[in-house]
Amino acid sequence: SFKLSYYNEYKSYLSMEERDKQVKLDCALDLMRRLPPQNIEKNLSDLIDLNPDLCEDLLASVDQPLKIAKCKSTKKDYLLCDYNRDGDSYRSPWSNEYDPPIDDGTFPTDKIRKFEEDANVAFDLYREQYFEGGISSCYFWDLDNGGFAGAILIKKTGDGSKKFKGSWDSIHVIEVQEKGAGRNAHYKLISTVMLWLQNSRPESGTMDLGGSLSRTAEKDAPVSDMSSHIVNIGKMVEKMENGIRMTLDTIYFGKTRDIMNKTRSLVDLNMRGLTDKLNSQLADALKQHNSLKSKDN
Repeated sequence: SFKLSYYNEYKSYLSMEERDKQVKLDCALDLMRRLPPQNIEKNLSDLIDLNPDLCEDLLASVDQPLKIAKCKSTKKDYLLCDYNRDGDSYRSPWSNEYDPPIDDGTFPTDKIRKFEEDANVAFDLYREQYFEGGISSCYFWDLDNGGFAGAILIKKTGDGSKKFKGSWDSIHVIEVQEKGAGRNAHYKLISTVMLWLQNSRPESGTMDLGGSLSRTAEKDAPVSDMSSHIVNIGKMVEKMENGIRMTLDTIYFGKTRDIMNKTRSLVDLNMRGLTDKLNSQLADALKQHNSLKSKDN
């Protein structure tokens, strides 16, 4: 209620032009949440073409599927996002080099860079254990208020099967503030998962299932050195992904199964008719049996 009243008060100070732009942005974001995530780039481009004034706001507000690039120095794949972009160049987490090369790119400090390297190794192992493939990338940077922040990205696509296609994109943005003389830290995590699946079979046709889910979490944890942050962040990301995965399975996939089971039967009509007839005969026989039993009593 506080957030709603604050938002309404904020809107009251906006001019008519700004208020109209805010309404358009809200409608555009609401529409993007309902469109298939596998077409998010095209849908976003179409919305920007319809209203160019919303370009910056939409690009800053809408999470897009992660793209893949190959580091020229290490020959390793890495993920592209706004957190490793500087102009038209992207920084590799493996070599710390920009592609295309630039002279005045933004780089992390030596301390944060060492932490970034260790985090990439740790989450590369996490990705392999949980996803058995895919690509992960971690990027970290210093904050003006003394803490630091980072982004943990994971992408897993289908195995190339013609019948099954899909993609999992998870973006975890973490903010860390140390307190208590550096012996404790406060962590704030914002996670977004974009998932889409496509199943194509001659007997059942093509079915698309997709969507996105965002969650936040905060916690305090003790730290002894920089490696403690990796452990604490890793536990938060692991718990968050398990929770989102369970939510997707029980709510989204479960709801889809319920709908499909109610609208579509795997039993042919003749067999279903025989089953209904048998059930009716059993019900009549049970009714007669109960009637004779009550008369005897």
